[in-house]
Amino acid sequence: MHGLFALCLLAAAMKPLSLAAEERSPVDLPILFDTRERIARPDLSGLVRLRFLTTVDFPPFNFIDQTGKLAGFHVDLVREICRELALTEKCQIQAVTFPELEKALTDGNGEAVAAGIAVSTPLRERFAFSRPFMRLPARFAVGKKTPPPGETAASLAGRKVGVVAVSAHEAMLKAFFPKIEAQPFPDRAALLAALKDGKVDAVFGDGMQLAFWTSGADASGCCRLFDGPYLSEKFLGEGLTIMLRKEDTALTGAIDHALLALSRSGRLQEIYLRYFPVNLYGG
Repeated sequence: MHGLFALCLLAAAMKPLSLAAEERSPVDLPILFDTRERIARPDLSGLVRLRFLTTVDFPPFNFIDQTGKLAGFHVDLVREICRELALTEKCQIQAVTFPELEKALTDGNGEAVAAGIAVSTPLRERFAFSRPFMRLPARFAVGKKTPPPGETAASLAGRKVGVVAVSAHEAMLKAFFPKIEAQPFPDRAALLAALKDGKVDAVFGDGMQLAFWTSGADASGCCRLFDGPYLSEKFLGEGLTIMLRKEDTALTGAIDHALLALSRSGRLQEIYLRYFPVNLYGG
């Protein structure tokens, strides 16, 4: 688990996902920057180099592709950030293990971390974080053979909806949908098996996990995403960010400036479309 979410995704699916993305219409990502907002671009002329740290085991965000090269959403995003800041010649992307990320940043072996670290109060006391560039929603999934009578969560009132026990999604389901009968399962595998076997009317969980599962071989075409997306900073956290040293305020501001520019130009959406099999934020 990379702190933000326990993704059990398969790197082997990367090539088909890219092809699927090319066939889809553009999607609207949640608005994370006000269209009227202005973020000044600090002077980074004195920066000798900009090393981004990541990992190799967090597909589709960072992984080793079929040619043996580091690839993924984070990798492409870093390249776009560097291009936007006119720092391409000074930029490097280095992979370390997940447990080594914090120490490597603290020790000066990198200037920023793009690896899906969950923002927490203890970490905020020690590090700085960029503005979120992607928020991961909660979604429902339902079986295709016995779908709910409607197309909104209201049609699940009084029905059994599976959720992983003692999880943020269980708490969120109970808070957002008190009329739904939450049925806890010990883990994600048991949850998805119950939906596939028709033992529950729906499941509620991480939208990305459900998107990959419903469109993958394990689901055997049994199920589809339903309603949503549902976003909640209280239950699901702030979203994907870049972590930096607290003292690097100019660099943090510059990365926020770049993220705003990428969001407005549509380049952030283009990166998203390369790596995700279905629209996490729509039907």
